[in-house]
Amino acid sequence: MANILVVDDEMGIRELLSEILGDEGHVVTTAENAQQAREQRAAGAPDLVLLDIWMPDTDGVTLLKEWQRDGLLTMPVIMMSGHATIDTAVEATRIGALNFLEKPISLQKLLKAVQQGLTRGREPVRPAPSFQMRSTVTGPTVITAVPMESTFSSTVMSNMTQSANTSMSILPVEASSFTLSFNLPLREARDAFERAYFEHHLTRENGSMTRVAEKTGLERTHLYRKLKQLGVEPGKAAKKG
Repeated sequence: MANILVVDDEMGIRELLSEILGDEGHVVTTAENAQQAREQRAAGAPDLVLLDIWMPDTDGVTLLKEWQRDGLLTMPVIMMSGHATIDTAVEATRIGALNFLEKPISLQKLLKAVQQGLTRGREPVRPAPSFQMRSTVTGPTVITAVPMESTFSSTVMSNMTQSANTSMSILPVEASSFTLSFNLPLREARDAFERAYFEHHLTRENGSMTRVAEKTGLERTHLYRKLKQLGVEPGKAAKKG
């Protein structure tokens, strides 16, 4: 049994992780933002922290930096995000995160990561590898990230493989002339791609949210939330076809 702190601004995520980890015999406390997480940490170090990246007040990576700077990063921390990228994983592990999980988190990956965190404790911080961006232009841009050294955590790379194959590759969109400008800030470039990606699938599936959820590998609730966040209206996207 371990004391685990779950930090996430989504109530559904906090409740789900609390239920799963509680069933495994752990004592779970939750925080919905960075300030509450700071208060929980001040009350005593948990055995493990599950920390979301995108939060309204202070993001998870910044909070991780604070704990590292103030000597409070004495427990293993597993980062979580629905917008995982290789760069973010590198930065988090360089600071001191033990692992990185992409949302929606599968039960098997969650339990495996938690078990590893509790048995291994926090690993020494390793220097982050450099990445070489290879660009091949065949119509729209295709981007792949290739690690230049092998010191990056194999566990994190394993968890990020699927994300790298999808989020880090910009593939031709059949029904549009979508292109990506490298001059955009990272978050804007990612949002632009995701917007085109979902509009493409909505057009192909005639606006069927069930089929789009199957194609994209997202749960329907997560898909609806993502479309709202990107400003994509399923009905309008379907009419484009």
